[in-house]
Formats: sequence, structure tokens, C-alpha cells
Amino acid sequence: METAVVKESILVVDDAPDTLELLRRNLTSQGYQVFTAPNVREAITIFEDNPLDLVITDLKMPGANGLDLIKHIRENSHETEVMMITGYASINGAVEAMKTGAEEYLSKPFTDDELSSAVRRTLDKLRIRKTALGQGHCTPRTPQGIIGESEAMQKVFSAISKAASTTATVLIFGESGTGKELVARAIHYSSSRASAPFIPVNCGGIPETLLESELFGYVKGAFTGATESRLGFFQTADGGSIFLDEISETTPAMQVKLLRVLQEKEVCMIGSSQSRKVNIRIISSTNKDLQALVKKNIFREDLFYRLNIIMIELPPLRERDDDILLLINHFIAKFARESGKTVPTFSDEALQVLKNYHWPGNVRELENVIQRMVVMTDGNAIGVPDLPSLMRFSALNVSDSVKTKPTKTLSQMESEYIKNVLSSVGGNKTKAAEILGIDRKTLRDRLPK
Repeated sequence: METAVVKESILVVDDAPDTLELLRRNLTSQGYQVFTAPNVREAITIFEDNPLDLVITDLKMPGANGLDLIKHIRENSHETEVMMITGYASINGAVEAMKTGAEEYLSKPFTDDELSSAVRRTLDKLRIRKTALGQGHCTPRTPQGIIGESEAMQKVFSAISKAASTTATVLIFGESGTGKELVARAIHYSSSRASAPFIPVNCGGIPETLLESELFGYVKGAFTGATESRLGFFQTADGGSIFLDEISETTPAMQVKLLRVLQEKEVCMIGSSQSRKVNIRIISSTNKDLQALVKKNIFREDLFYRLNIIMIELPPLRERDDDILLLINHFIAKFARESGKTVPTFSDEALQVLKNYHWPGNVRELENVIQRMVVMTDGNAIGVPDLPSLMRFSALNVSDSVKTKPTKTLSQMESEYIKNVLSSVGGNKTKAAEILGIDRKTLRDRLPK
């Protein structure tokens, strides 16, 4: 069944019938639900009887004027934005309108494009504020707790559901901080294996000399220090799922052993001559292009195809539209609750900076930034000055970049940003990685060669 699209509602107030009709036709043709009123009295009646997203009002009208209407709206609603239009434009008039509460100020005559742009900007600000405050949405999440409602994440949720209904291996690809382990957990706990163990293994975080014994286990006396037999992660995950994070970091020798597990579905503990059958599902992940590694003979082609029966690609945060606002809403409530503080509110400008930021560390970086602001900010309001300095610097760069024709690739922009972060902390890679929301190894990989 199709979901009805809720149109944004706009009230136009002007004592000139021709202007009223022109704006009604223009805005209706753009898909808005439009109300009209020839004076403030009728406008207030419509305002009180209908939920309105935007009021566009003329300044000078017989009786009460546009400023009186703006004051009434501001005193009675925080969910309706206001635009002022006037044929008597002046700097003082514009300043007074904005101080009273108008979000935009247009002088007549204006073009259709100028009107459309002003309306869109105003409604976008309202939408951002509502989303951040959770007024327009309950925090949407899947049953597995992953937050997001963007089109890109809807595709991910669909892929999780399909993957959970099979026992095929899954390869999850995504930048650092995009939530690959959350997706792996979602697949496991939505599958028929949910009551069995889910074992995550960071292949890049375990020294090569230890990874084999951690995965396969060992028998007593297998090597110096093996004073007793110990099961490995594969045996522990029997009946459930094992998540091999950063699979691209495994050595060629380890890749051969993993291929044997996939083919034979059995493991052999170090020091033992007996193999043991295991019933496990393997979910792996990487932030690197495995096909490119295959071409360079760094990763085994046969293992790649064994792991890559189902591929799920996670979008970076910068490509998830308004999901960033939903995540801000979620994290700020979470950390305020943990800190015993009142949930702070963001200014429209601060939200815009956060939304425009590149987020190279993705959701993990956002979570760290929100936690830092909840802890460090005094009071209940967070404005642009409260944002991390690098983010404000980035916002200035973005602002400058939109004034000129873009000529740099995303990779070039990322490299420049990483250089700026490193420079700001005197080349300290640990601090830079913390700011970027990535680990030192990922930072090293992304540094210009």
C-alpha cells in the first residue's frame, strides 16, 4: 500500500488580490498545500485552525500589519516559520522583520526562482530543527537498533533482512566508523542462529603470531606457554556466527587456513592432528577494495569469492541525508542522560555546520563529537562557537568552496583535511586519529603517500 505524501503547508497573507493569486498558483504548482488570507485577522483564524509550516506575509496591510502577525506566530508556535515580503523594502525594515522573527525577507518584485529558493531554505531550516529535536520524527531504527531512514540505509536494511534468511557468507564493505559490526550483529540476531554465540574478531588488531591460536585454539604443549588446551573463536562460535573484521589485514598464510575452514567446514587446533567439524556462519568486513587487493596478489581470489556471496555496502555518513540529524538527536539524548544533564539544544547554524561537515570518521566521529560537547558545554544551548575548532574551520572552507567552482576530487579534499588535522595537533597521529574518529592504522592508510 502506498504511503500518502504529506505536503508542506503554507499560508500567504497579502491585501493585493493579484499577488495573493499569483503566489497561490506558483506554490501550489510546486506541490505545497496553500492557504491564502487578505488580512491579519483572517490569517490568524487559519493559523489557529490548521498546522502550518510556513507563513509568507506582506508587511504593509490595512489594520494590523505583517510585523504584528509575525509576533503572534512567534508567541504561539515554534513549529511555523515566517517569511516577510514587501514592496517598501528598506534596511531598517529588513532588520526589524528579522529581529521580530522572520526567517527570510524578500522585496517585491521578486522572481519565481527567488521565491522558490527562499521558501525552500526556510522550510529546510524548519525540517532540520524538527528532526534534531525529535519533533518531526520518533527516532527511526530497525529492530536491530541501527538508526537511519535515508534511502541509502533503507537498502542496507533490506540487504540485512535478505542476508538473515540464508546461511551464505556475507562481506560488509564500508569506510571506518560506518557501523560494519552493527550490521553483522543485526544479521546474526535476525537469523535462525540468534540464540547461538556471535563472536567478533578484529583481524587487524591481533598480532599475526597470535591470530591463528585465537581463531583455531591449541592443545596443551603445542608451544611454549601452552600449559593447557584452549578452544579458539571458531569452536566457541559453533552453531552461531563469527565476524572477521578487517579481513584484508590477514596474511597470505592465514588466508589459506580461512579458505580451508570455508571449504571443509572444519578446524584443527594447533598441535592437534584431529580436525573438528564446526557449524558456523562467517561474516567478514573490510574498508579496503578487496578486488584491487586481489589484482595485486595481496588477497587470495578464491577466498574473496568464498567470502563475497552476499555483499553489503555501507554508505558514508556524508551520503545519508538527514540521518545525521537523527543520530545527533539520539546521541545527545544518550550522553545527556548518562551525564545527568538536561538535553541541550542546537542552534540552527550549529546544526547546519554539523550537517555540512565531511565526517571522515563517519558515525563514530559524530558520536565522539556529540559526547565531547555534552561534557564540555556549559548551559543548555549549543551554538557554532561550541563546536570543535576544526569543525568551524572546515565550515569556513565549505563556505568558501561553494563560492567557487569545485575542481577537487573527494579524495583530494579528504587528503587536505587530514593534513589540516595533523598540522593542528603538531603531527601527533594519535590525537589526529582521535579527532577524525578513526584508528591510527586507518589514518596511516589514508595519509598521502
